[in-house]
Amino acid sequence: MKNAYAPFSKFKVGAAILTAKGHIFVGCNVENSSYGMTNCAERTAIFSAVAKEGPGMEIRAVAVVNDHGVACSPCGACRQVTYEFGPDAMVFYQGEKGPKQSLISELLPEGFRLK
Repeated sequence: MKNAYAPFSKFKVGAAILTAKGHIFVGCNVENSSYGMTNCAERTAIFSAVAKEGPGMEIRAVAVVNDHGVACSPCGACRQVTYEFGPDAMVFYQGEKGPKQSLISELLPEGFRLK
């Protein structure tokens, strides 16, 4: 989170994923002047894991934090990318009433994979 590039939103997010091989990969959000080109922390971590472990990488868990201490679960795009690599992954995040954990399938009940 401390390395996030968030000059527009001023909302820094960090994420870590645990893979089936026991490796941990971290990521942060990276904004861009062309807002659609912004990348979330979760996807940054996942893409780093794929780059290191290859396309067979499997996610066991995802953790998300932010620098404002507010509720912050993964966005829809990050939920789908997480589901692609870990349909049984556990997601840890800040809920409105404190820390929460949910299976990705609970956060994205109609997720799909083309495998």
